[in-house]
Amino acid sequence: MNIELWQLALLGIAYLLLLFGIASITERGIIPQRIIHHPLVYVLSLGVFASAFAIYGVVGLAYEYGYGFLSYYIGIACAFVFAPFMLMPLLRICRLNLHSSLADVLTFRYRSQWVGSLVTLFMLLAVMPLLALQIQAVSDSLHILSTNGNSDFTQNVRHSNVALIFCVVITIFTISFGSRHITTHERHNGLVAAIAFESIIKITVLLIAGYVAIFHVFDGFADLDQWLINNPKSHAMLNSPMRDNSARSLLLIFFSSVVGMPHLFHMIFAENPNMKAFKATSWGMPLFLFLISIPVLPILWAGLKLNSTLPYEYFSLGLGIESKRPWLSLLVFIGGLSAASGAIIVTTLALASMCLKHLILPLYRPSNKHDIYRWLLVIRRLLIAGIILAGYSFFRFIIGGESLTSLGLAALVAGIQFLPGVLAAIYWQKANRTGLIAGLSVGFIIWFFTLLLPIISEFSSSFIHHFYTNYNLGELWSTTTIISLGANMITFIAVSLATPSDPEEIAAAELYSTDDLNRPARQRLRAHSPIEMKENLTPALGKLTAIREVDRALKEMNISDTETRPLSLRRLRYRIEANLSGLLGPTVAHDMINHLLAEKNTDSENSEDLNLIEAQLETNKSSLTGLAADLDSLRRYHRQTLQNLPVGVCTVSPDREVLMWNESIAQITQIDTQTVTGSMLTSLPDPWGKLLNDFIDSPDKHRYKHHVDNGTLPLWINLHQSNSLARQSQDGWVIVLEDATDLQLLENQLTHSARLASIGRLAAGVAHEIGNPVTGIACLAQNLRYDTNNPETLATGQEILQQTDRISKIVQTLVNFAHAGDNTDQSSLMPVDLNQCCDEAIHLLQLNKEAKTVNFHNHCPDNFIAQGDNQRLLQVLVNLLSNARDASNINEPITIDGKRIGKQLRLTITDNGTGIISEHQEKIFDPFFTTKEAGKGTGLGLSLVYSIIEDINGTIHVESPINENLTGSRFTITLLSHS
Repeated sequence: MNIELWQLALLGIAYLLLLFGIASITERGIIPQRIIHHPLVYVLSLGVFASAFAIYGVVGLAYEYGYGFLSYYIGIACAFVFAPFMLMPLLRICRLNLHSSLADVLTFRYRSQWVGSLVTLFMLLAVMPLLALQIQAVSDSLHILSTNGNSDFTQNVRHSNVALIFCVVITIFTISFGSRHITTHERHNGLVAAIAFESIIKITVLLIAGYVAIFHVFDGFADLDQWLINNPKSHAMLNSPMRDNSARSLLLIFFSSVVGMPHLFHMIFAENPNMKAFKATSWGMPLFLFLISIPVLPILWAGLKLNSTLPYEYFSLGLGIESKRPWLSLLVFIGGLSAASGAIIVTTLALASMCLKHLILPLYRPSNKHDIYRWLLVIRRLLIAGIILAGYSFFRFIIGGESLTSLGLAALVAGIQFLPGVLAAIYWQKANRTGLIAGLSVGFIIWFFTLLLPIISEFSSSFIHHFYTNYNLGELWSTTTIISLGANMITFIAVSLATPSDPEEIAAAELYSTDDLNRPARQRLRAHSPIEMKENLTPALGKLTAIREVDRALKEMNISDTETRPLSLRRLRYRIEANLSGLLGPTVAHDMINHLLAEKNTDSENSEDLNLIEAQLETNKSSLTGLAADLDSLRRYHRQTLQNLPVGVCTVSPDREVLMWNESIAQITQIDTQTVTGSMLTSLPDPWGKLLNDFIDSPDKHRYKHHVDNGTLPLWINLHQSNSLARQSQDGWVIVLEDATDLQLLENQLTHSARLASIGRLAAGVAHEIGNPVTGIACLAQNLRYDTNNPETLATGQEILQQTDRISKIVQTLVNFAHAGDNTDQSSLMPVDLNQCCDEAIHLLQLNKEAKTVNFHNHCPDNFIAQGDNQRLLQVLVNLLSNARDASNINEPITIDGKRIGKQLRLTITDNGTGIISEHQEKIFDPFFTTKEAGKGTGLGLSLVYSIIEDINGTIHVESPINENLTGSRFTITLLSHS
């Protein structure tokens, strides 16, 4: 098989162009979002962990460590199987604060830029062997295929300049993949799609290679079994390495790689689309790892059977060469190139972002005259090129051509040093930045001198190996793992316990804790609106950038740009800080926000921001377990109890911010809960803002029957404020409002009834006193007939008699209407002439000369006698006729008709007034219901009418409208006839 180097280069570039094409069409939206966000695509994108080591190096690992090679797959699978203990809390933290790297997480948790910078520097050192591994794998595979595996692996051959060309090409593709634009927390959908595709290529290539090994190199499983029987050393070597602790160390370092290696951390947390996709990794990643592990041993055994002269790491390439199947070697080459390219692209993207946020920006921040997005983009591209160049330089500097296994293990042992800091961030709140820095420094110093330095220095390599051999310390990398990690943890714990944590660290620890949530202090901001926030951020970000970042936060939080409520402004501030953290790094963003969007200095101690705490609880309720979940359920129960109370309740902070506003007080005040929560008490609409503010300032703890002029219906309320809080200046107030309107109206009606009763008694006495002189006048007028025959005098006497008779009727009508008593006894019902009763009611209403003039028409037939009570029926008719007059226009007719139906009499009162809408017809007989203006009706008239008619065994109902103009009303009273 003769394949020219330039042909292999073109094949590799063509494949990279294919990956770039997939990324490009994804970014343009040609591939539907539902496919890109599918959990399967996310799981496949995590296959970036399977770098070139999974294609080549793992075969050498199997030869050297036997079944211990499975730790490569089991370790990473365990991390996802036990995701609730480490990965899910980290994902919650990263999504909440928009962290995209391990440096972001540790910087925010330990509140120190030194932590971020140190982690970034250590991460750069850790990935140098990993990048060199990928470059070396591609360089070696090109050499093997171009020489058909016949050339020796000398230093000069292995370090061919073709590796530099590969690095240049991969730099261009890396910039194209993930650095075409700056984003704070948006997914690189094109990158995810391309990495998912290359994972499919890797698993396909390995399965094909395994199939060829089993069914072509061997003649199936039976022949493979026979070969193993005939070559017991090949089978025995798989078990012998298990006698030491190498397998356990392998398991530990691969387990920790999910957080210690930047490419896997980036794909897990920064590119996660949703929680559903993440949950799929608990079974998806173990399944993926199981599939790519299947061909490893068959490939190893096939290489041994074919007596391949290639290093064990490249048996997968040699399988095609030795079996005369060049297409297989090309497939494996594409798989290795794909794996190496994916690992380099994602690793450099993640590292470039870390270096920008934690090395560049803390030292130099662009002025507001720069286009900050363009500046960040240029610096990130330069960092990508610099990191890949550093990886290539490390590759060229390696002495003696280290194996892929030694390079991979060196990188992973460095990555495990970050594990104590991550676990402490989640589970140990007493951990502090001093302990972390000390522990990391100790661990990396040990790693540097025992693993990294021997790779780049021949003298150090000989000395270290001689030292380990003399003291029988076992394998270098395994012992280094245990010693460096142990020293790291001991130093971390000891220094953290010996040194204090500052308040910011404690607050961040509470936020990161799995059993706790951040309890932010409720403080007022100096900025009073989003517009002021834009103006304050302009000096640091520039006008366009400030506007863009604030508008983005407004959109994400669904807040209007006219919002002025302190709660909304605090939520907006936190979101802006999170967005800037994703763009500039946690420390830079935190310092910038604290300086430019500062909080007001208050004399009193700041209380906790309960509304923000509850918002965080709602966001994280699915992740709460155990006691935290029980306490949250109790909180919800008490919260709902307060919301459903039949009395209004609101809580006010010491600086007069409304913290809670339940449904009852919202109904009383007609102010929506969502609108008022988080606003200042004085900003409430009149009359409530001034009323509640004055009540808090007053020494009164209770106010009863306080009249509120809200411009609509009359309203009386009772107010109460808490007086049992020990620290009212810090805890605020609880105000309770009771709607006392119904009670006040009832008391007013009772007072009115008592007044009417007094008037009735006065009217009876006045009638008696008036009756005597009127009788005397009538007698004198009658005597005129006997004293004179003068016609004029007699006519005058007759006129006097008529007027005295009229006075007597008026007085009698007044006495009848004001007559008190509830004649509910059926034996007291007497015959009532309805015609006469109607005349009397009309006459009584016409006495009010100031009332509206209408035309009453009494069409009741004569001898229309009902069983009832004259005085109470008179009251009914007066009420009904008075209402009809109020509803009618001037000079409109009001008609009274009567009709006999069997033993019943039907009396109707009809007007052509405004009518009664259908919604009110079911309520008009309810007590206190009225459609009249305030002060012009009590809502008791029709209620009394209904009660009286019911007492005398009658019925009443209303019909409205009654004509084609949709106006008018008709009340129909049905009474028993007196026969």
